[in-house]
Amino acid sequence: MKKLFLLTSCLVISFISFGQSTQGDGPFSQLIIRGVTLINGNGAPPISPVDIVVENNIIKKIQVVGYPGVEIRESRRPQLAAGGRELDCSGMYLMPGFVDMHGHIGGNSQGADPDYVFKLWMGHGITTIREPSGRGVDFAMDLKMKSERNEIVAPRIFVYTGFGQGSSEEISTPEMAREWVRNNAKKGADGIKF
Repeated sequence: MKKLFLLTSCLVISFISFGQSTQGDGPFSQLIIRGVTLINGNGAPPISPVDIVVENNIIKKIQVVGYPGVEIRESRRPQLAAGGRELDCSGMYLMPGFVDMHGHIGGNSQGADPDYVFKLWMGHGITTIREPSGRGVDFAMDLKMKSERNEIVAPRIFVYTGFGQGSSEEISTPEMAREWVRNNAKKGADGIKF
């Protein structure tokens, strides 16, 4: 009986530790994605192989480093800066991220915390969302700022507020509408959802 208990305990502990994954590394001052096939989204055929240089979260250079079926010439490759990171993506494809134009972040009250929703979106290639502030502009702005500072793993967030959202009374005059728009702009909202 003791052996069965010990074996069961070891299995449970191994499953628990196996299921826990760590966050990825980064951000990096420089990241070079090497040897990838690029689908750039403009309707042209894929380009391969290319090295893509990303510095401080901005694509700085896309360098064609060879031709399909021909060995890559190292002299064509961008140089890795000190403290940078390279990813060998030979045989892989890279394309622009998707934009979700109406993505509610949700929250614990809806059964999924923002961290889960963000990872789900990112895992499906959604790198930018327009959030119509279902939980309020302050909630969405807090997450937007954390994303911009790389404090959380999240897509780029554009915060839109529903017209009149957060107003204590019905907006019934042009002056009230202007004041409401100004207040939302001060809070940092990117636009208005009608």
